[in-house]
Amino acid sequence: MKNLVPWKKRSGEMVGRHQEFNDLLERFFGEPFPKGLSGENWYPSVDVSERDKDIIVKAEIPGVEKEDIDIALEGRLLTFRGEKKHEKEEKNEHYHRVESSFGYYRRTIELPTAVDESKVEAKYKNGVLKITLKKATEAETRKIEIKSES
Repeated sequence: MKNLVPWKKRSGEMVGRHQEFNDLLERFFGEPFPKGLSGENWYPSVDVSERDKDIIVKAEIPGVEKEDIDIALEGRLLTFRGEKKHEKEEKNEHYHRVESSFGYYRRTIELPTAVDESKVEAKYKNGVLKITLKKATEAETRKIEIKSES
């Protein structure tokens, strides 16, 4: 136990490493990494569940109109993106605290199994996007008989 040493954050060191990590991800993916990880912006929370015949994806996207959400499915990758716009500040309104999240978001989720791309349903209610994806019917396994050579 004497090898355990309390970790102390040195102000400049962690900030620099955090920025290096974000830069690495940006170079790898070719676009800015979701800023929700750095606390500068936000991205929707997502729940993925699986049932016998389908997969359910729920994303919390409060304050966004359904017309402002784009959903795409490519193989087993489900992507949704959009922008939560900052509401206009009234001239006589002075904020003491602002904790609301806003800005561009993009989430790509790898689904646990293949789905039928023609059977996808999306609903949006009370700030929750619910996407139901039917699982693809797996190819039937066929036994192959081995013949002896004559």
